[in-house]
Amino acid sequence: MSPKSTPTPPIWLLPEPPERQWGLGRPEIVRAAIEIADEAGAAALTMRAVAAKLGSSTPMSLYRYVHSKDGLVDLMLDAACAEVSTPDQPGADWRAEVTELARARWAMVKRHPWFAELVHSRPPASPNACRYQEFYLATFARLGQDLARSVSFYRLIDGHVLGLALQQVEEQKMWRHNSFTSLAEVRDTARAWWGPMNEDGPYPNLVRLMRGYFDGGDGAPSPGVDEQFELGLGCLLDGIAARL
Repeated sequence: MSPKSTPTPPIWLLPEPPERQWGLGRPEIVRAAIEIADEAGAAALTMRAVAAKLGSSTPMSLYRYVHSKDGLVDLMLDAACAEVSTPDQPGADWRAEVTELARARWAMVKRHPWFAELVHSRPPASPNACRYQEFYLATFARLGQDLARSVSFYRLIDGHVLGLALQQVEEQKMWRHNSFTSLAEVRDTARAWWGPMNEDGPYPNLVRLMRGYFDGGDGAPSPGVDEQFELGLGCLLDGIAARL
């Protein structure tokens, strides 16, 4: 039996980095790591890849500033969270504020698809993650909700954002795995799998859906991912408003 591993503590609980040397510091390391993950996904993120991008001779030079790969991920997640601003205090129109906050989070995870893959791999203890969560909790507390209900509402909304983002990440992985280069190739492959489709069979609505997908263009009945995000967010907020 292998020994039980000890979880790596969040980087916020570890010693501060040393003075930068040779022009290298935390901001440069985090920026390089984010660029790698943005371009090639979370799987491409290694200390060696970051060191190569920075021109460092060895990945060991990076550990002085980020402690470990987990520490680097902590810093990347916080940097991404910093892109989503929050009001200083909840205002009078909670729904408008929550809508704009969820949209800003959605825009951020589209810019950084790796975020949805990595966010639950580390404790949500970074300064900007705490700021983001605190605003949601304060918003629902102001509306008379207890802490348990406030947390549940926050998790429903953020789960919608991250779940849809993760779905897109997995779809892109499928594209790369199958060497697809265009949506037309995906449609041609799916059309070959399905073969003749008859609406008189047991799945008439699914047949109509797939035909619309095969046809492509504006005639496809499936909503785009942004439309799906807006629909889901609206349904969630309708439900929360009813319970308030």
